[in-house]
Amino acid sequence: MAKKILFIEDEARLQEAMAAKLKSDGYEVLSAFDGETGIKMAQEHKPDLILLDLILPKKDGFEVLEELKAKPGLPAVPILALTNLEDRRSIERCLSYGVHSYLAKANYSLDEISQKIKEALQ
Repeated sequence: MAKKILFIEDEARLQEAMAAKLKSDGYEVLSAFDGETGIKMAQEHKPDLILLDLILPKKDGFEVLEELKAKPGLPAVPILALTNLEDRRSIERCLSYGVHSYLAKANYSLDEISQKIKEALQ
């Protein structure tokens, strides 16, 4: 059975490109375009991994992290932050929530992100 990845990202082009890459790698991909929907989908679908942007409408990535870590069964799900924020405070804040990896969008190709996902799922 294919591993489920929930991608919470408001940029439609990146959502589409990443979903296509991950599907071609054999993953099932669920998409949410805002933090509020992402939290609901995580609870409903119990993904194997969450790929999370930090700058989101409705609830930002930090609020999503806080809520997901408080939900029964979800704290163990690996979360990769994929964002444009590269400041030390944002990185430290994410890591304090137990984020598996912090990836700056500009520094990683789709293939490299896919590799990080594979590593996190092992």
